[in-house]
Amino acid sequence: MIVFVIVTALVLAAIRIGGGLYECLLVDRVWPGTPALIQPERGGINRKLFWMPVHLAFELTLMIAIWLAWSEDVIRTWLLVAAASHVLMRGWSAAYFIPRAIEFERAGDWTPDLRARATTWVRLSVWRLPLDLVTLFAVWAAVIAAVSS
Repeated sequence: MIVFVIVTALVLAAIRIGGGLYECLLVDRVWPGTPALIQPERGGINRKLFWMPVHLAFELTLMIAIWLAWSEDVIRTWLLVAAASHVLMRGWSAAYFIPRAIEFERAGDWTPDLRARATTWVRLSVWRLPLDLVTLFAVWAAVIAAVSS
């Protein structure tokens, strides 16, 4: 059971990496100059439809995995590393990225200042991926430890 739950967390962590790469490599390169792309009310993509369920599923799965692996020192350690890097990324997102993303999604016509802030947002957003990679590799290490035990 524990291996199944940790593998599920690994798959969800990989899906998060894929979504992050998609946004960084494709969406984020365009939307500061074409804000309607990320404005659902103007026909743009609704990023919440992807990110909210993926984060929720990953976080629940990771918590269950930690609970199941609590008595296994090595597995628990790797899962706690994954949780710590994920909490750092989510905390940074909640404090900076999400409020601004909501502002950009709701904005009508863009001012030069708003476009400059959007460009800064895009440049900083790339730095969330290393935290996601730490999470992914820590869950992967937990899978290896679980299969080995």
